[in-house]
Amino acid sequence: MDTAPDELQRIIAAATEAAAHLADTTPTERAQWLTRIADALDAAADELVPLAAAETHLPETPRLRGELTRTTFQLRLFADVLADGEFLAATVDHADPSWPMGPRPDIRRGLVPIGPTLVFAASNFPFAFSVAGGDTASALAAGCPVVLKAHPGHPRLSERTGEIMREALIAAGAPAGAFAVIHGVEAGISALRHPDIAAASFTGSLSGGRALFDIAAARPRPIPFYGELGSVNPVVVMPGAVQARGQQIVEGFVGSFALGAGQFCTKPGVLLLPSDHGLTDALATAVAAVPGQRLLNDHIGKSFRSRVTTLREYPSVTAISAPPIDDDLLAPTLLSVRATDFLAAGEALQAECFGPAALIVEYANAIELQQILDQLEPGLTATVVAEDADIDAVRPLLPALTALAGRLLWNDWPTGVTVSWAQQHGGPYPATTAPTTTSVGTAAITRFLRPIAWQGFPDRLLPPALREANPWRLPRRVDGKRD
Repeated sequence: MDTAPDELQRIIAAATEAAAHLADTTPTERAQWLTRIADALDAAADELVPLAAAETHLPETPRLRGELTRTTFQLRLFADVLADGEFLAATVDHADPSWPMGPRPDIRRGLVPIGPTLVFAASNFPFAFSVAGGDTASALAAGCPVVLKAHPGHPRLSERTGEIMREALIAAGAPAGAFAVIHGVEAGISALRHPDIAAASFTGSLSGGRALFDIAAARPRPIPFYGELGSVNPVVVMPGAVQARGQQIVEGFVGSFALGAGQFCTKPGVLLLPSDHGLTDALATAVAAVPGQRLLNDHIGKSFRSRVTTLREYPSVTAISAPPIDDDLLAPTLLSVRATDFLAAGEALQAECFGPAALIVEYANAIELQQILDQLEPGLTATVVAEDADIDAVRPLLPALTALAGRLLWNDWPTGVTVSWAQQHGGPYPATTAPTTTSVGTAAITRFLRPIAWQGFPDRLLPPALREANPWRLPRRVDGKRD
């Protein structure tokens, strides 16, 4: 099923040819494309959801049907982004002979599509981070043709979703090269190296993402590579919160780290508890009540078993719940370690364990808590569970927390990443390769746009967004003021 080299060349050539057409379309046209895709996927739900369940072991209801709803909502939200128009960041500086730095020419700045984009689909969200996922939606919204590298964990679903999308795009007037699906490791690497690919995105493992990032950077002409690579997502629980609602914290944490068999990039993998928390029995009871689940595929299962074995066998780690890991259905593993031992172990205990496992780190005082936060690798999220009485104790932690993650949560759990205008799903490396961007939310469109300034051009040659009459009626900044 792997895409043959000659077919890959044809697909990229078609995407390259389509790029000029897409760059010349209006936001309204592209919004119609996205809406047409969303409608087609919703109409095919009864076909697609069983396919996804068969290939991923995820339940149809509520998980996969809810995820498909999220996916089509996301497509329609980017249609709203296009209608809003602010994403183009249109800026006009009229000529000004009295400008303090000397006479200023007429300069107009806006964003244009970056070009054909390669998207590597993820395994753990077969709809929302796969063929029709956020990277595809944001790239198409930006006006970029998409070559989608399907994940081998759900090939039949990928192919069928791609067929539905292509049919919808062509029916809506998009060129045939606007979207295509490819299969196979070698095809993905070859596409990443192809000189006509202008940007790439990825969601997956640290090792796989880093290898692709290095390829993108080593090209004769390096390209942007937006990789989401992994995260331990620490949760800091303050003493006041333990005293006020210990059982509620136990239930929330177990529900979050075990959700979806722990196969979320936002899974809280490290829980920082005061050493006198007294919640061990409650944690053991809550974890024991979670039924075992199958992981997405054999590769993930093998990696999980290897990593969780390393954690269990580490000398200073004790088990709160250590069920068999040879079973097909994997129950959650919950381990515990003292802060001093955690700090001494370094990377051995700090690396992500993708799957149903988490580590509790017991800190004796504020100094140990600060040391842990200073040593943790950056990630996608960092959570604080606290009472109002804890605010003064939390304040000194904020510099470390903001250095750690792209999304900070107060008295909430990081699993469940809503798609909205203010969302940020990213963080410093190794969480992502591009910490100034997001892969979820409306701001994701900016990854696939690049700025151009037009100096002294005749109005008729300017992009519509920058013409004097503002024909698209965009929000703009004109001579330093909002238009």
